[in-house]
Order: sequence, then C-alpha cells, then structure tokens
Amino acid sequence: MDLLQTPTTGPSARGCLHVIITFLVLSVLAGFTMIVRSAWRQTHSVVDLATPVPLSPYFTDEVLYWSGRIHHWSRIYHLDPYLIATVMQIESCGNPRALSHAGARGLFQVMPYHFKQGEDPFNPDTNARRGLSFLREMWRRAEGDIARTLAAYNGGPAQLRRAAEAWPVETQRYVRWGTGIYEDARAGRTDTPTLQAWLQAGGARLCAQARQVLPLYTPTPWEAP
Repeated sequence: MDLLQTPTTGPSARGCLHVIITFLVLSVLAGFTMIVRSAWRQTHSVVDLATPVPLSPYFTDEVLYWSGRIHHWSRIYHLDPYLIATVMQIESCGNPRALSHAGARGLFQVMPYHFKQGEDPFNPDTNARRGLSFLREMWRRAEGDIARTLAAYNGGPAQLRRAAEAWPVETQRYVRWGTGIYEDARAGRTDTPTLQAWLQAGGARLCAQARQVLPLYTPTPWEAP
C-alpha cells in the first residue's frame, strides 16, 4: 500500500467543506445583522426631546409642546404628524392627564379596555402606543380618507360601514372639527377659523386644563423596544 495517498475527494470531504462554507456565510450574515441593528438603535432608540421639531404654529401652544414627540410617533406608527396633532388637539389639547366623563384617558383619550394589565394609561408613550395603533388601523381601513378615519377613531370601526349622514351627531361634529383643523394646518394657514371655532365651542376649557398640568410635567426620552 502506498503511504503517500492522494487526499480523498469523496462525499465525506465534500460534506465537510459544505458545512464549513455554510458556517462562514451564517457568521458573516449574523455580524451584518448586528451592525444594522446597532445602527438602527443609535438613530431610533432615544429621542432628544430637548431639541424641538418644527410643527405648524397653527396648533395651540399646548399641542406644540409635544411637537418633538409627535414627529417621533409619526415615524414609529407611520402616520402624518399633522393627523396626530389634530387628534391630540381635539381630544385633550395636549393634556397627558386628561380624563373624560366616559373614562377615556390621556393625550389621545383612549378607553381603558385598550390597555394591557399593568400599563399606565396616562403615560404619554403608552397612551400613544394604544391610541395611535388604533388610529393607524382605522386610517388603513379607511384607505387614507381622513374624514372616515376620524369618524372611526371617535365612533368606532362600525362608522366605516356607514354613510357620513348616518354617523352619530357627536361623530359628525368631531369629523367637522378634525378635518377643518387638519386641512388648515396642512395648508399652512396663518389664520385659524376652524381652530378658533373649536376653542369657542369648548376647546378653550381643555387647553386651560392642559396649561395647569404641562408646567409640572417633564417628559423623559422614549426608548424603542
């Protein structure tokens, strides 16, 4: 027998080579994934709330207080920041401690049954997570129609199956305020006829309550999961 045999090239050797190549490829992919994830966290994990993000001055000061967070939420939940600001305007005027007679809570007036056990409904980010996730779903189901989105947010998903004239009176009023404020803000109007009408119809009381809370409230950076 020749002791200087030629290296085997049988199935066993090819199998080992395949395992080695697969291991190397997976290692490279894992490293790339870690780099991408690290970069994402560096750019998205913490929002510097000390640096205000411009939002249309059309909204009241109480809502503009949240401008940085509104833009951040718009990226997280893939919603127009003007739509988020509009809903906040007519729901709470930026009061994170708002509580309605019906039991709706926080910035976006979310009902208790939307929260999981142990969640603080008055925490702005928790409130936004529940409220804006629902708003996003209504926007999707309404195919981007702002009036129908607002109707569903106020009166529930059933409004999407009804004609506008069949919406409850409260919902029709909500949609009228909401679409007017949203369209004026998006158009960059300097005068605020719809917003002023909303303030005169009772919105001023909401904003007065917000002003009592906001000077005592210091938001903290939000960390993405």
